[in-house]
Amino acid sequence: MNEQPPLAPVSADAIEESARRVAGVAVRTPLERSTRLSRLTGLDVWLKREDLQPVRSYKIRGAYNFMAQLSEETLTRGVVCASAGNHGQGVALACGRLRAEGRIYVPKTTPRQKRDRIAALGGGSVAVVVLGDTYEEASAAAAADAARTGATLVPAFDDPRTINGQGTVAPEIVEQLGHAPGAVVVPVGGGGLLAGTATWLRERGHTTRIVGVEPAGAACLAAAIRAGGPVDLPSVDTFVDGAAVGRAGAHTHAAVRDRGVDLVTVEEGRVCTEMLDLYQSDGIIAEPAGALATAALLALDLLPGSDVVCVVSGGNNDVSRYGEVLERSLVHRGLKHYFLVSFPQEPGALRRFLDEVLGPDDDITLFEYVKRNNRETGPALIGVELADPGDLTGLLERLEVSPVSVEPVEPGSPFFQFLV
Repeated sequence: MNEQPPLAPVSADAIEESARRVAGVAVRTPLERSTRLSRLTGLDVWLKREDLQPVRSYKIRGAYNFMAQLSEETLTRGVVCASAGNHGQGVALACGRLRAEGRIYVPKTTPRQKRDRIAALGGGSVAVVVLGDTYEEASAAAAADAARTGATLVPAFDDPRTINGQGTVAPEIVEQLGHAPGAVVVPVGGGGLLAGTATWLRERGHTTRIVGVEPAGAACLAAAIRAGGPVDLPSVDTFVDGAAVGRAGAHTHAAVRDRGVDLVTVEEGRVCTEMLDLYQSDGIIAEPAGALATAALLALDLLPGSDVVCVVSGGNNDVSRYGEVLERSLVHRGLKHYFLVSFPQEPGALRRFLDEVLGPDDDITLFEYVKRNNRETGPALIGVELADPGDLTGLLERLEVSPVSVEPVEPGSPFFQFLV
């Protein structure tokens, strides 16, 4: 029989007790004012830099808080967990600190950088098991492992001990700012960080506006709120891998449901644009989930000049993904477009296309004949990057009157998804 310690409720008292428990393992991360975002939004924007944790995300708070409450006998049987990457790193570090063996299940979509970090943080006491295409498949495998072996399952978000640990971010914010902010913006995957933050702020009497931000392709907590309980999303966009969860937790849903939390979604392309801005302007390397909160700022109706804290939840980004990040950002901003172009069967058609259809500031970034064995008459896939989104109107007008046959490749189409 797999021993489970008694559950303490999700509460402000438990969060404050958890803060004492995780001290020395999870660091007190900086709260930094963002000049760029403050100027851009007219708000007083502060960043809670959880990307500067030893595991580069806030997940160490919940993982260690959970595991530190297990008995020595329970720890000897080992632990297992499922993770998109960040929770696994927290569990790995906790295994090293508590001298426990662990098996960490991650889906195939987990970036190599995160897998390697899990193994390194575990220091030989952790095995990384890559299984399934989604977090839910990895989670099912981890649960089956725990049932089979007697190891303890360490939930990434749906357990009061995990939630209480993750909620320790909230009292730190208020202490560092000197008062409760007008608003706090929190990224959402399964909802543990949001549940802990909302619990502590509301139980301590703060009227702070609390905003949870989900990726548009994985808004599982909003679906749970609408349905009155956790439900499975029909599909999940795994790009924002740290928040690509297809079903919210029962505990997280219950903690958020009645605490006056606003939920918003952000398109993945907007997240990519914010990732690039954080890197180029602020020197912050944020993973997609880490940029969720700041990516939502422009869409929030907040009182000008009010202080807003955004949680930069993680910085475990694989540098090999920046090509895709840039591509998605360009598409989102209307600067990158793809077309299938069939040229007339006459000499000089391609030259006239370049001279007469493209604008002076348009740039061809991709040109590839679709039928390689019939280059003379087959269509070509052309990628065009514009200097300004407004230049698209002129380009489309010139394409309309040109002798070429053109089919735009629309964002969201299966073909477009293959390109990006």
